[in-house]
Amino acid sequence: MRYRPAALGYLRTDVSGVSQLWDEHQIRSLATRLGYDFCGTIVFDPRTEQHPLARVRNQARRLRAEAVITPSPNHFANGTVPGDLVKQLDVITVNPEATYARWSTGLVETDQS
Repeated sequence: MRYRPAALGYLRTDVSGVSQLWDEHQIRSLATRLGYDFCGTIVFDPRTEQHPLARVRNQARRLRAEAVITPSPNHFANGTVPGDLVKQLDVITVNPEATYARWSTGLVETDQS
């Protein structure tokens, strides 16, 4: 049983580049500051993997995570936070620090399991 909501990190290696360790640190720090139980970072390498958001969604569902934290919107396709991801999880960006909240969409997905 968790006493704090869970959060995952997510980043793309091609966007973070040499700053990957710094980005991971920033994700962990923000999760801690916001009071989340941080469950780890999903690191996506576009040269070797496909469909990273399916992995994020599955892991979030498995861990019953409330949020995913990423260094910036640039870690998503076209630099845009996907609306369908926001339906499942709050998406929080480190820079700029912003929250794309599920409740703000009016289309919150609930896990019926």
